[in-house]
Formats: sequence, C-alpha cells, structure tokens
Amino acid sequence: MLLGVPAGVLVALALALVLGALVQSTVGLGVGLVAAPVTTLLAPELMPGFMLWLTLLLPVGTLLEGRREVDVRGLAWALPARVPGTVLGALLVVWLDQAALGLAIGVVVLVAVVTTASSLRVPLRPASLMGAGLLSGVTGTVSSIGGPPMALLYQHQPLATIRQTLAVYFFVGATLSLVALGVGGELGWRQAAVAALLSPALLVGQLVAPRVRRRVRPGQVRVVVLVVCAASASVLVVRSLVAL
Repeated sequence: MLLGVPAGVLVALALALVLGALVQSTVGLGVGLVAAPVTTLLAPELMPGFMLWLTLLLPVGTLLEGRREVDVRGLAWALPARVPGTVLGALLVVWLDQAALGLAIGVVVLVAVVTTASSLRVPLRPASLMGAGLLSGVTGTVSSIGGPPMALLYQHQPLATIRQTLAVYFFVGATLSLVALGVGGELGWRQAAVAALLSPALLVGQLVAPRVRRRVRPGQVRVVVLVVCAASASVLVVRSLVAL
C-alpha cells in the first residue's frame, strides 16, 4: 500500500500508462482511452484528477521533439470553445456520484472507440473545430478523455501535424480542466501525488514509441488499443450500472 493505493493496483496503472503513452506518442492520442477506464475500475477515487495531471505531462515530450507542424489556426478556433465545455464538465463532476461518473466515463470511452474506428470524415472548418473544442471540454474534464473529437477532425492530416497539434491542445485543455476542478473543490492532493509517482511510466512509453513508429504501422497499434479500450469500458459500464 502506497499513498493509500494497493501495490497491485499501482502496477496495473503503471502498465496501462506505459501502453497509453506508447500509443499516444505514436498516433497522437491514447493515454486517456487506455488508462482512464482501468483507473476508474481499480481506483475510482483518483479520477479524473489523476489522469488530467498525467495528460498535462505527456504532451511535453512530444513538443520537445518539435513544434513546426502545429496547426495554430485550428487551435485558435478549438481552444476558446473548450472553455465553456470545461465549465460544464466541472459541474458534472460535482453533481455526479462515483457510480454515475464511472458510467459516464465508460460511455465516453465506448463512443470514442466507435468514433475513432469509423471512417467518418468531418471537414476541418471553424464550425467543426469549435464544436469539437466544446465537446472535448466536457468529456475531457469529466473523464480525462478529450482527444477523440479533435482526432476525428485531424485524422487525415499528416501524422506529425496530428501529434504536435493534439499535444498543444491536450496541454492547454488539461490545464483548463484542472483549474476548473480545483475551483469546484474536486481536486485532491493524493490524485497529484499518485500521478507524480507513476509519471515515469509515461517516459517509458515515450522512449519505446520511436521504435514502434519505425516498425509498426499506426493502424495496427490502433486496432489493438481500441479492442482493449472497448473491453475495459464495457466492464466499467456494467459495473457502474449494477452500483447505481
């Protein structure tokens, strides 16, 4: 037991973070999809602050690799729209109990999996960017999974543009969500402490990612991750429905 979390749970969370960081460093998103349902299943008291602190840290490594491919114009439309979505998400965290929050996270993950796996193509326009920013503000604050709406818009852009643009978006978005949750009294010191303890797992995933990018196609990684995410989210939804 460390910081009130059993050792076995810490190991499971660390493994989920390594896989999530590996995927996100390869295709632009994934740490929330992989680790959020696992965390909610094993240590729901840590959500969503624990994942948001880690979501804040992970993009730094990507941005250190380069920022030339960031779509500044797209972010200029999406980020302001995230602010009202973040406020609404923070209110939902305050209003929902633990079982309802778990159900919400499970549903968000399942919708994200279906959306990410689909061939739907949404035009990259100001209106769609604002809509994605608003929606991801809500889901990102409630569940720490704010990437899929933006990833859906950018999925047909060059991989470097996806990774670097989403890295900036995640960093700013996680900051906004943490501030909103802090104001609402929904952040605890233990969430930050456990995030700091397990943060080296993100580094492991990022260090492995370049080798994976050279040897494995992003689509192959994505299929495996989506299957794992769907399974975790399904278990979470069932368990939350039973607890309601």
